[in-house]
This record gives sequence, structure tokens and C-alpha cells, in this order.
Amino acid sequence: MTILHIDSSARTQGSVTRDLTADIVAKLGGDVIRRDLTEALPHINETWVNANFTPSDDRDATQRDTLALSDSLVEELKAADTIVIGAPVYNFGVPAALKAWIDLVARAGLTFKYSETGPVGLLEGKRAIIAVATGGTPVGSNIDFATGYLKHVLGFIGIHDVEVIAADRVMANGDAAVKDAKAEIEKLAA
Repeated sequence: MTILHIDSSARTQGSVTRDLTADIVAKLGGDVIRRDLTEALPHINETWVNANFTPSDDRDATQRDTLALSDSLVEELKAADTIVIGAPVYNFGVPAALKAWIDLVARAGLTFKYSETGPVGLLEGKRAIIAVATGGTPVGSNIDFATGYLKHVLGFIGIHDVEVIAADRVMANGDAAVKDAKAEIEKLAA
């Protein structure tokens, strides 16, 4: 099994989600592709969009260079059987670094396509596990815009087998929230 291990917490030390994703990856075992989003990804811009909408056979060298990182990120996704994502909730949503990653991998013709009935994800048969940590937002509540968004985006690109391991309301529940999340990790099937 190949695991794509993605961390998006701005904190490299003392991060609940980094701790949880490390535990998940250790529990699952397998070959690991590591992607740490603290190494800033570029945000898409007009140059990127124009390159992306140019048919691949018609792209010039500059356009191919513009899309090279995005192409590499898509290949990491394609190579993985399981995607493990660490997603702290910042201001009710995902960190900007994780949103930048999503923008770079949600690509028509590569990870989804348009059909007569709407978009169809092209990454079927994969599993995703999202480790979520929040300070005060209850996961799954009407003010949690992160987990629903991530599930939707993953489904959009074809990944429908999505599990959420939550350490929510850490500022209120402290160690108990993390302990409960770690207990859920122990129940994961490899």
C-alpha cells in the first residue's frame, strides 16, 4: 500500500494534527509519499489558469513549467492508495496551504472530468483519512466548514471512502479530545 501523507498545520512542533497523522501512517504501514505544506505552495494565478486551460499538446515550455508542480502533486495522488490529511481548523475552515494544494490538484481531465450529467471524479478506489483538530469548533457542526468541504472536494475528484478522526474543541477538552482521537486511530483497519 502507498500512503500520501499530507500535513497542513503551520505548526511543525506541538501540532495535534501532525501527531495524529503520524500515528495514522504508522498504524497503516506501507510506502509513504510525504507532502508537508509548510513548504509554501504557490496560489493559482492567471498564468497558471491560462496554462491549465491550454490543451496539453499545445502548451509551450513556459506553460509546462508553470504546471510542473501541479502535475507532480497530481501524480502523488494517483500513486497513493490511501491519502492521510492533517487538517487543523483555522477560523472555521482549512489552512490556506491546504486550499492551495486543493487548487493545484483539482484539475479537469486529470483528477475529474465533465460529463453530460456533471463532474465525475477520476481517482476512484482510493481511501482518505482526515485528521482534524479544532480549538473550539465542534467537528460536524454548522460552524465547521472544514470537514464538509474536504469530504466534498475529495468526493469531487473521486475519493468517496473518507474517514474523519477528530480531536475537536481541544481548547475546551484538552487531552481528552486527543486521547479520543488516538483511540479512533487504534480502530482503523489497515
